[in-house]
Amino acid sequence: MWKYLFVFLLIMHGLAHMTGPIGLWTSGSQAFAEKAWLFSKGVVPHSAVGWAWGMVWLVAVAGFVGAGLGLLFGQEWWRTLAPAAAVVSLAAIIPWVRVVPPGAWAGACFDLAILAALLFPWGGRIVEALS
Repeated sequence: MWKYLFVFLLIMHGLAHMTGPIGLWTSGSQAFAEKAWLFSKGVVPHSAVGWAWGMVWLVAVAGFVGAGLGLLFGQEWWRTLAPAAAVVSLAAIIPWVRVVPPGAWAGACFDLAILAALLFPWGGRIVEALS
């Protein structure tokens, strides 16, 4: 049962990253606010950098959905892909900290939980429980 719950969480977390490209590539109510990103005042979501950063969010989508499917089908590589996707996710969120929706903060906490769960010494026991 824990395995299927974690598969569900990984895949849903991955799909939630679709808010990044949607927020960066569209206008209207679903778009990110036109505030500067963390590194300089001149870069806003609807710019060339914002468009390119949407691709980073898509990498996080693929990483988490792939990790979830890998876990579901018993592939060992999910254990490497999940923390990598968490790092990409944090790299996607942190520069846009001023413009992301509040749910992105919960997602960042989930990323940190994945890193803590899988990269620290107790990671092996967690993986065994999910097998």
